[in-house]
Amino acid sequence: MEHLSVLFDESIQALNIKPDGLYIDCTFGRGGHSRGILKHLGENGRLLAFDRDLAAINSVYADEMRKDSRFSLHHGCFSELEEVVKQYDWHGKVDGVLMDLGVSSPQLDDSLRGFSFMREGPLDMRMDDSAGLSAAEWLQQVEEKDLVKVLFEYGEERFARRIAAAVMERREEKPLVTTLDLAKLIEGVVPKREKHKHPATRSFQAIRIEINNELEEIKSSLQQAMNILAPSGRMVVISFHSLEDRIVKRFIRNESGRKYNPGRLPVKEADIEQGVLKKLGKAVKAGKVELKQNPRARSAVMRVAERV
Repeated sequence: MEHLSVLFDESIQALNIKPDGLYIDCTFGRGGHSRGILKHLGENGRLLAFDRDLAAINSVYADEMRKDSRFSLHHGCFSELEEVVKQYDWHGKVDGVLMDLGVSSPQLDDSLRGFSFMREGPLDMRMDDSAGLSAAEWLQQVEEKDLVKVLFEYGEERFARRIAAAVMERREEKPLVTTLDLAKLIEGVVPKREKHKHPATRSFQAIRIEINNELEEIKSSLQQAMNILAPSGRMVVISFHSLEDRIVKRFIRNESGRKYNPGRLPVKEADIEQGVLKKLGKAVKAGKVELKQNPRARSAVMRVAERV
């Protein structure tokens, strides 16, 4: 399947790109958003992209874009944002940060990555497969109560206890090593099915989030993105499920306007700590044309804030 950058036009427009500005794409993927940003930059503009996935770093898309002297690509998590930006002497000077969260289409479509419950492959799920535990390794050592917590909190899975118990029972016999091993196990113990949703959907999401520490990465990177922005710099974040979007929404809200409400206390307005972000517009979702071209965009939500 051809990779399509979600909410492409909307996100490029939201960045309000200055020709000589400094921009960051936190999730390079196949470079769709990065190419869009570069098209709007003049010869003095610069773009720094991040990706924790070595497949993206070593892709033909990355090799092609490295020919552009305005472009740099860093292998690492976007929780390293502030540290790397300081090396470039961009701290407090960045005009826009784009975060396209979640798993990319190339990762989902590659059965060897282990993200999809629809394709046979090794049970991996790591966004950076050069570091950390694979999903198979994690499932072989996780305690039952911790697995229940992950499935319930990150997957909002009603049958978390049933699934966790089945995993414990299965691993006593032999390890879960492939995606279909796990998908079939879950399918066999979930008593009720959601319409148009595979029984393993929520569990695969939950385990992937845990393996990659995704929600903590998002929380850390939002704070860092705010810190590195120049005045009037934009933060554009595209999320793909309610847990991600909730974090983004709350962060922007908490960093906008007053940091607390003094109520009836005799406090001067000047003494009330103010946030440094301004929310811009409402949440944006994909339109009918994009949804027809790219059904995976149906859960995407884009939120935008500006540094004041």
